[in-house]
Amino acid sequence: MDFFLNLPLLVQVALKGLAVICVIFPIAGACSMAERKVSAWIQSRPGPNRTIIPAFRWVPVVGPFLQKLGAFQLLADGLKFLFKEETVPGQVNRLYFILAPVIAMIPALSTVTFVPFGAWIDRDGRVAPLMLANVIILAGWASNSKYPFLGAMRASAQLVSYELSLTLSVLPVFLWINAPGTPGTMSLAKVVEFQSQAGFWGGSWFFITMPVSALIFIIALFAETNRQPFDMPESESDLVGGFHTEYGAFKWALFFVAEYSNMIVGSGVFVLLFLGGWNPLPWISLATLAGWLGIAAHPVLVGVVSIVIFIGKIIGMLFFFMWVRWTVPRFRYDQVMEIGWKKLLPLAIANLVVYAVGIALIQK
Repeated sequence: MDFFLNLPLLVQVALKGLAVICVIFPIAGACSMAERKVSAWIQSRPGPNRTIIPAFRWVPVVGPFLQKLGAFQLLADGLKFLFKEETVPGQVNRLYFILAPVIAMIPALSTVTFVPFGAWIDRDGRVAPLMLANVIILAGWASNSKYPFLGAMRASAQLVSYELSLTLSVLPVFLWINAPGTPGTMSLAKVVEFQSQAGFWGGSWFFITMPVSALIFIIALFAETNRQPFDMPESESDLVGGFHTEYGAFKWALFFVAEYSNMIVGSGVFVLLFLGGWNPLPWISLATLAGWLGIAAHPVLVGVVSIVIFIGKIIGMLFFFMWVRWTVPRFRYDQVMEIGWKKLLPLAIANLVVYAVGIALIQK
């Protein structure tokens, strides 16, 4: 760590950016294959289980296992999108049409740098976090086509409708951790640290003490990531494909890498806010687990364990996203707006008022 911090700032920034790309891109790509495997499991049918590299066909046990698992499908998909012909329809605004899928990656890849993904125990015995320090509308407008434009308008209205509830659902968490007389903070690492304290209330995760906030957040997160039943910007049944109708090949793939990247980042934030972050279980902190395993004096091992716990929770959240997609039917657009403005927003306001009053009385 000392060696890394002594490197020039530009080198540190480049290495962090490269680390984000090398982690997020493969995981987001794997989510595409995982989505098909999960949907096949839910619908009781075979998923990707045919693709195989010829050299692996003769490897006993390992080759057939990877083929049945669908591991080679990810490579096939990536190469297919990379080498397909990049077509640009004649009616589009060419500059913005090409920029849209590239810019779509920026929010996910930049946001993840502020998300703590693990922790280690320093020399003083304190748990220290590990961290690096909407373009759909543009794509729909730049395509200069009716279906993409309608998808873009739906996306803009949906984002406004659910971002209000998303923000209001988080406020009780930060009201709780910012008690009077303590330094004010908006750090996600501090939220995890608050869920790592001793005692019943100190060690309970926020999904236990603030279940309504967690419910509002996860519903709004589905809407913000345009996942079914809130996939109004795409909606193949009535908009053909919505904002990405005119896209193909690698540019089309970038949109879906961005979608899965946003799912990963959103899942990570939900885990940090409501599921204890890198703490293994409610009322069992990372430091407690490290003491049980006898690795408290080994920062690297503690860091690895914390990252494994955190990533395991994110994988569970991604499975939940996919499970809902293949279980709950798509809402109509008017239903999406009604849920956002008439149901979720009043509930979020009421939830904030109740917790604001309750926290004020408790911390008085």
